[in-house]
Amino acid sequence: MTPSHQPPAAVSMPTHTATAATIAANRQALQGLPDEDHRDEADARRGFIGTVPNAEVRDEYGRLVWSLEDYAFLDEQVSPPTAHPALWRQARLNLIHGLFKVTERIYQVRGFDLANMTIIEGDTGLIIIDPLTCRETARAALDLYLNHRPERPVRAVIYSHSHTDHFGGVKGVIDEADVRSGKVAVIAPQGFLEETVSETVLAGPAMQRRAQFQFGHTLARNACCQIDAGLGKSGPRGTVTLIAPSQLICEESETHVIDGIEIAFQLTPESEAPAEMHFFFPQLRALNLAENGTRTMHNLCPLRGAQVRNAQRWSRYLGLSLTRYAPHADVVFAQHHWPTWGTDRIGTYLAQQRDLYKFLHDQTVRLMNHGLTASEIAECLRLPDSLASQWHTRGYYGTVSHNVKAIYQYYLSWYDGNPSRLHALPPEQAARRYVEYMGGAQAVLAMARLDFERGEYRWVAEVMNHLVFAQPTLREARELGAAALEQMGFQSESATWRNAFLLGARELREGCETDAPVARRSRDMVCAMTDEMFFDYLAVRVDGIKAQDLEIRIDWRFTDTGKRYAVNLQHGALTYSTDAHRQDAHVGVEMSRATLDRILLGETSFVAAVAAQEVRLAGEAARFHALLETLEQFAGNFPVVEP
Repeated sequence: MTPSHQPPAAVSMPTHTATAATIAANRQALQGLPDEDHRDEADARRGFIGTVPNAEVRDEYGRLVWSLEDYAFLDEQVSPPTAHPALWRQARLNLIHGLFKVTERIYQVRGFDLANMTIIEGDTGLIIIDPLTCRETARAALDLYLNHRPERPVRAVIYSHSHTDHFGGVKGVIDEADVRSGKVAVIAPQGFLEETVSETVLAGPAMQRRAQFQFGHTLARNACCQIDAGLGKSGPRGTVTLIAPSQLICEESETHVIDGIEIAFQLTPESEAPAEMHFFFPQLRALNLAENGTRTMHNLCPLRGAQVRNAQRWSRYLGLSLTRYAPHADVVFAQHHWPTWGTDRIGTYLAQQRDLYKFLHDQTVRLMNHGLTASEIAECLRLPDSLASQWHTRGYYGTVSHNVKAIYQYYLSWYDGNPSRLHALPPEQAARRYVEYMGGAQAVLAMARLDFERGEYRWVAEVMNHLVFAQPTLREARELGAAALEQMGFQSESATWRNAFLLGARELREGCETDAPVARRSRDMVCAMTDEMFFDYLAVRVDGIKAQDLEIRIDWRFTDTGKRYAVNLQHGALTYSTDAHRQDAHVGVEMSRATLDRILLGETSFVAAVAAQEVRLAGEAARFHALLETLEQFAGNFPVVEP
């Protein structure tokens, strides 16, 4: 928060306390929940072998990477007034941790990270599916398994899809040298590496900031703050690693035998991730749905941002698994949450998950074609009773509301078709006009306080957002807006909505921590960037207007790989091609890829590397420096709930 935005004295508003309206809303929500049959808890505990206290994980320096100790408040079975009762139930189930036997030869470590690690016992060694988010939690998960099962070497690692919590701990379970030598295989769906790196590079700073609101990892852990993330508790604070796949699954359906275990791979691109796949184990009568069939309604576009997912394809892939594999399976499991046992139950579960995404897709498109906008559809669409009555289709992570908006965006873009919103004023300009039209700040506050007392928190939050953007230092507006967001968080069934509302409330009260340290890039992720990805990243850092009068042609060569690129800055846009050599280049750049990696990791800079002769320039060196002067750095903690 900038000094000019430091708010004056505090104003008394409810803080960390449920209002009468929220207590009533959560009581009503409790009455509308499905009957509790305790099968989820029984399934979540089934096959338990052992764990360590609080699933605690520390790094080699003794620093805490992961612990469930702060979630001890979830021991209370009855939900408090400050939490939606369905989310409280899900948060308690996600607290169950340890090593579990899924079926013969298949084990899972759950509760040691946001995701699960699956371990399959082959004929001579282990096959690991999804080695969690970071090296430390993955190593702890494997150690937990080895403490209870015979020690065997890891023969293969399988990445189910291209999200960090499913590959980032790979160096905690295998050595990269063993992959290079062919001793260990790393298997992934086609497009895995490109999607993995590109998602975290071009829009990385914006996505990381928005992820703070989605997962709430900067919030305190208590009944008034972060209690869950829907898919699991939260993310660990460890070292993200990456080893490139040595084998890709490229066909829609492929069957391979790995260390004596037959695995039928089913590619599911553009579902929960751009690169993803399911697995069926015929010998073991087990089906793994990766992250496409979990114990929640999932996101079609997460709050942190991502490519919008194809709900129609998502449903179709689940349908294929239902017809191909489910009749031959005794257990279905995924890389989050807990398994389901029994062929009949599997069929019912899969059909409900399949129809969940198809219903959302088809009904959104139907209402779109009646002329309804995204917000109108989100407000009126509800699940049919047959789906709403299932615990696993509820919105602990995704919601009907924002999934509808994602489907609308997938087909029709952000624009709702109303020309009055086609070129609307940006928030700061519009906010001042709104407040003026409403009769000024004090009149707005007076009316909003009455609406707050009536429990109309959505409207109060919207109006106070205008007032904060019009007058950022007005403490009463910040406090009232924060109080409204907090009550919305207490009423949210979705963990991601709860986290977003509560972090928004905190930042209205305390300001945005603009000086907070930004997470360092993973070394392995940087090294996995292709040269082309680097030039794409360089291009989005160019201030195009600042560069509009520059014309710079560069012959760029990496000395250790021999790769050469023709880079062109013209009309404020940086482009590149793989021309072998440019006769018309203004400047030649020679450097090693290793030096570039050090620059991207922040260990040095282009200017320092030029001075140290690690980057060698030939020709008009001033033009290269002119390019550097157009590059911007991205702030990691930009304001979100204030201008």
